[in-house]
Amino acid sequence: MLDIKRYIEHTLLSPTTTDRQINQLILQAREYEFLGVCVPPFWVKKVKRELEDKNIQVVTVVGFPLGYQMTETKVFETEKAIKDGADEIDVVWSISAFKSGMNWPKIELAKLSTICHDHGKLLKVIIETDYLNQQEIIEACKIGSDAGVDFMKTSSGYAGSGAKEEDIQLMRSVLPSNVGIKASGGIKTYEQAKSMIEVGADRIGTSSGIAILKEWEAAKSIK
Repeated sequence: MLDIKRYIEHTLLSPTTTDRQINQLILQAREYEFLGVCVPPFWVKKVKRELEDKNIQVVTVVGFPLGYQMTETKVFETEKAIKDGADEIDVVWSISAFKSGMNWPKIELAKLSTICHDHGKLLKVIIETDYLNQQEIIEACKIGSDAGVDFMKTSSGYAGSGAKEEDIQLMRSVLPSNVGIKASGGIKTYEQAKSMIEVGADRIGTSSGIAILKEWEAAKSIK
């Protein structure tokens, strides 16, 4: 039976996030030993300091949640996040530039990939599948792969819908094996997470990490 907690990035990206909630997230991460925690840039330094002794990745977001910042802004955000202790960067790509048929998204992602890799960090790209048709998802995956990113991610959690099995399957059919997939957005149960993994997801981004783990534990005990 798969170890679901090693897929989960326990996520707290609410605009009303408080220090109390961040402290709770840190305690939960220490107790359940998730693969990672995804937090706002403002809290990266504190979370990294508190989890330094654990093998838990500290993930943060750049260009979040709409992705239409200037590349220079995203570069600064990425460098600052890495300096503060982020292990992985989830960037919202320039959907506006992509929809305009520009080559800029590839240029931007290549720049961010270089920064991350020069520091030994990983780059994930949020393509926001809810705004894309199937052909656009295929094109997005090719752009990300060509730009040298480490993961393609389905959603920010702020669009109309999040991760879908059919989108994960499509992404996996296009992406090379060295580019992972992070499914995020609306994943609240163990069965949802398991289904995403079965069709090709390598990571699960969710704010329901505890509930998913409890369902997983219950499923193990039944078997």
